[in-house]
Amino acid sequence: MTVALKVRGLSVKVADKQILHGLDLEIPFGEVHALMGPNGSGKSTLCHVLTGKDGYEVEGSALLDGSEILDLDVDERSRAGLLQSFQYPTEVPGIRLEEFMLEAGDERGIARDEIEERIEVESDRFDMARFLDRSLNDELSGGEKKRSEIFQMAVLRPKVALLDEVDSGLDIDAVKQVAEAVEEMRSPDKGILIITHYSRILRYMTPDRIHVMIDGRIVDSGGAELAEELEAGGYDSVRDRLGIEKKTEDVAAKPADFFTETPFDL
Repeated sequence: MTVALKVRGLSVKVADKQILHGLDLEIPFGEVHALMGPNGSGKSTLCHVLTGKDGYEVEGSALLDGSEILDLDVDERSRAGLLQSFQYPTEVPGIRLEEFMLEAGDERGIARDEIEERIEVESDRFDMARFLDRSLNDELSGGEKKRSEIFQMAVLRPKVALLDEVDSGLDIDAVKQVAEAVEEMRSPDKGILIITHYSRILRYMTPDRIHVMIDGRIVDSGGAELAEELEAGGYDSVRDRLGIEKKTEDVAAKPADFFTETPFDL
């Protein structure tokens, strides 16, 4: 089985605070994996480090299709085949979606006739043809923005797609639509990582593997049985089974934090 993304011993600090502790993760080509964990467990930090965000002290290795990427700049990682969708896609008035995709294709060295064909095919598949002449993400609903990002990834065909809380802020109908779009994007030459703490999206798709991150470590991995455990008992059930003590943070909880310990709650 060929590995799209292989992370080994990834440790990350910010201002002397350890966030990730020797993390290991593998995502084979052709598979969709879900990374779950309560708020503050390090999920988004992992995504930021993989895509090259500044400000982190990083040790370890991350191989994209066998090649190290941690020493590459952000644009070099993208050209190597790593793309990320965002929790809150930015609106860019004045830049049409189709124009943006043509420029992105040029940057990645894709021939103009090839990128035009991909745009036509994928816009039909993801119902985005009606948005091609509109400004990027401008006046789109949350679900439309997330589907647009998945459409963009389908056109650019990354080797690894990182979907950072792709279900964030969506109503249940939009979550179902985004889940279906992710399954549509699945292909033998792509590995997909969905990062989430509200795993209701897993009700509408079939990830090949589920990983649970707590306190900067992946503490457990499994299939449907792990999803069922989380649905029944939340993250506390995993903590109890593995003997992990729940930490008390010194900061006040944000309103969203009260929903992250029961990941299947609506």
